[in-house]
Amino acid sequence: MNKIYGNINSVETMGLVDGPGIRYVVFMQGCKLRCLYCHNPETWDIQKNVQKITPEKLIENILRYKNYFGESGGVTFSGGEPLLQPEFLIECLKLCKKYNINSAIDTAGVGIGHYEEILELVDLVILDIKASDESNYKKITGKDMSEFNRFLSVLNTKKCKVWIRQVIVPKLNDNTQNIESLKNFISTIKNVDNVELLPYKTFGVHKYKDLKIPYRLENIPEMSDFELKKLQDILLKVNNIKQN
Repeated sequence: MNKIYGNINSVETMGLVDGPGIRYVVFMQGCKLRCLYCHNPETWDIQKNVQKITPEKLIENILRYKNYFGESGGVTFSGGEPLLQPEFLIECLKLCKKYNINSAIDTAGVGIGHYEEILELVDLVILDIKASDESNYKKITGKDMSEFNRFLSVLNTKKCKVWIRQVIVPKLNDNTQNIESLKNFISTIKNVDNVELLPYKTFGVHKYKDLKIPYRLENIPEMSDFELKKLQDILLKVNNIKQN
């Protein structure tokens, strides 16, 4: 039998914002979307800048940190887009179950299938909703919502917990109309346990210069924490959902 390998960009051994508790975060390579505000363009190409690793070796590395994240933490598969490497992800999730490690995927919901098995195995889905309508989704990502909707339809049949996130960008989606639309969209998703708005930041801009890729939000300022909190308060008030 041929060994399964994953293409990994990097790992973070003590992540604090990628799920509950302390997380071992695996940044997987490859993404179909080209979001206006993406701060990891180096992860787009699934074959570039990668470390190839087997699920067994990755879990061996993760187990070294299990005492640090204990029962409240675990491992988060992020990216890029972890759903683009389903066979590798599935084997990793099986090993997480075997070793009693809490697992999460941080995803935009745009992969290549195998959603049923992935969502049966994972404990938490951190779902990045780029936009809640077709027009804005395509404006932000360059793609239509068909694959995202396919993933969401499977997610709504499963029991795993769901955290919702959306990046808020000045002059793009920092308005109450977007929040109302997001509110309505969230109401169609089952098992939502947490909702969080994330502020747009410019710390990844230098990567575009290094990669000689035009940065399309060149003159957009970072999102104000004060303005973000006002939108977050509106969202939490209408949804009655907790925020970490």
